[in-house]
Amino acid sequence: MKYDVYGVGNAIVDIVTEVDLDFFTTNNVEKGVMTLVDDKRQAELMKAIDMKKSKLSGGGSAGNIVTAINQLGGKSFYSCLVAKDDMGKIFLDDLKKHGIETNIKYENTKEGLSGRCLVMTSPDAQRTMNTFLGVSSFLSPEHLDEEAIKQSTYLYLEGYLVASPKGLEAMKEAKKIADKNKVSVALTFSDPSMVKYFSKQMEEIVGAGVDLLFTNDEEAMIFTGTNSVAEAREELKKVAKRFVITLGANGAIIYDGDTFIQIEPYKVAAVDTNGAGDMFAGAFMYGITHHHSFAEAGKLASLASSKVVAQWGPRLETAQLTKVLNELVR
Repeated sequence: MKYDVYGVGNAIVDIVTEVDLDFFTTNNVEKGVMTLVDDKRQAELMKAIDMKKSKLSGGGSAGNIVTAINQLGGKSFYSCLVAKDDMGKIFLDDLKKHGIETNIKYENTKEGLSGRCLVMTSPDAQRTMNTFLGVSSFLSPEHLDEEAIKQSTYLYLEGYLVASPKGLEAMKEAKKIADKNKVSVALTFSDPSMVKYFSKQMEEIVGAGVDLLFTNDEEAMIFTGTNSVAEAREELKKVAKRFVITLGANGAIIYDGDTFIQIEPYKVAAVDTNGAGDMFAGAFMYGITHHHSFAEAGKLASLASSKVVAQWGPRLETAQLTKVLNELVR
C-alpha cells in the first residue's frame, strides 16, 4: 500500500495557553471538555488570555495522529478543509513539513476563516478546549480522495466530525469507499462530549461496525451506557472487531479480536494531558502497520504518550519520537 493511514478530520490550528483555575469560572468555561464555539465567543476568550505567551501549531485530533505516524517513519494522507487565511497556511505548511500528503492546495482555497482551537491547560494538568471550526465545518464528501483511500492500509476517522452534518456525510462516504475496497476502518470517539451530545450520529458510524476503535474509559462507558470499564469492554465487542481503551495514568486495555492485553503506564509527572490520546493512537497505528504485534504497538504508544503529558503541547519533536522508537526496538 502507498499509505499506512488515510486520515479524515478537522484542520485546526491549536492556540495552546496556560490558565489558572479561576479562569474557568470567571469566563464561564466548562472545564475539562471540548466545547464548540462561534467566532465571537472565541474572540472573547482570546482577549482574556495572554496571546504573547501562547503557542500556535498545527493540531486537530486526526492531524496530530497522522503527524505522529509520519514522524515515526510511516506514510500518511490527510483530507481536511482550510480557508485562504493565515491559520490555513500555518496548517498546510505544517502538513508539508512532516511529509503528509493532502488533496487540499492553499492556492485553491476560498476566503473565510480556518478552524482554530483554544487549548487551555490548568495547573492540574487538565486540558480544556474551545474550538471554532470555521470552514472545517463544511468538510464534505467532495473533499475526499477516493484513490488515496484505496491505496491505504487504514482509513482513520476523527469522531469530532459527527458534530457537523457535512462532516458526518464525509465519514460515511469515506467508510463506504474503504469497506468496498477492503481497507480497514479505524475510528476515535475523540471526546466525551461527542459521545454524550452526538450519540445518534456516532452510532450511525459505529453501528455498522469498525475494525479498530479508540476510546478512553469515560467515553467507553458513556457510549455503552455502562458503569465500569469491565462492562463497557464487553459491550464494545459488539461494534468493534478490535479496540483500545486508554486509562490515563493507569495505562490502557487493548482487545486484539481474541484476548485483552493490559498495557502498563510509564509513570511521569503530568504537566499537560492535551494530545495524549492522539499520540497513543498515532504511535499504535504506526506500530500495527509496521509489523509490530498489538502488545508491542501498545507499549510504543504508552511510552510516546507518557512523553507528551510530561511537557506542554500535544506533539513531540521528531527527534523525541525517534528516540522513543529506538528505545523499544533495539
